[in-house]
Amino acid sequence: MANGFVEAQRNSTALLTGIERRALIALASRLPARINSDHLTALGFISMFLVGACFAVFREVPAALWGVVPFLALNWFGDSLDGTLARVRGHQRPRYGFYVDHILDTFGILFVVGGLALSGAMTPIVAAAFLVAYYILSIEIYLATYCVGRFQMSFWGLGPTELRIVLATGALMLAVKPVVTVFGVQMLLFDVGGIVGAVGLTFIAIVSAARNTRRLYRAEPLPERADSGQASGSRLRTSDLVPDA
Repeated sequence: MANGFVEAQRNSTALLTGIERRALIALASRLPARINSDHLTALGFISMFLVGACFAVFREVPAALWGVVPFLALNWFGDSLDGTLARVRGHQRPRYGFYVDHILDTFGILFVVGGLALSGAMTPIVAAAFLVAYYILSIEIYLATYCVGRFQMSFWGLGPTELRIVLATGALMLAVKPVVTVFGVQMLLFDVGGIVGAVGLTFIAIVSAARNTRRLYRAEPLPERADSGQASGSRLRTSDLVPDA
């Protein structure tokens, strides 16, 4: 099983992918040898927890809100650089890295959205809806990584880095304008963002799931006759699934 593992094709079309990739390679080549990818993964996870903590207490400690941006920057540094460092040094652990990185991301988003809900900056129902949508898309991505052999890292030009920038901008706006008017109705700033995010993530998950279902069905069609189930053409091949770049 371990010897047969093949790392999925990584695909990112985010706006900052090119610049980010060059920056990460440059950073990875300059890190001291005593720092490894596990250290960076831990830094990214702890930073995400601290982002959530800043949101959770900012009503009582307004200055805590200004910690969101630097902690998001540290999260980017750790979470984005750990895989690059492993590849630059030739220390890839594809199964371990993929699993640990994304299970920690699952808790990381819970910390952030939970912190917003605890502070009152986002109503609990909107927070729950956003988390459900986020986890639905995550499940779709991870299933496609396994079944299709393609790890989709961004949609519509937005990836994790771009979303961190959006979150940082929202945090700065929260300090000066926590309530906004939408179509004549006053709403919490992060409720607006949460609703838009939940709808967008759900739509992306549906579209992506439909595409991957069609791709898998074409790779594994039903046999034309009942006795043709062992036809060689029905065998799943990675080349059938991954479209040409």
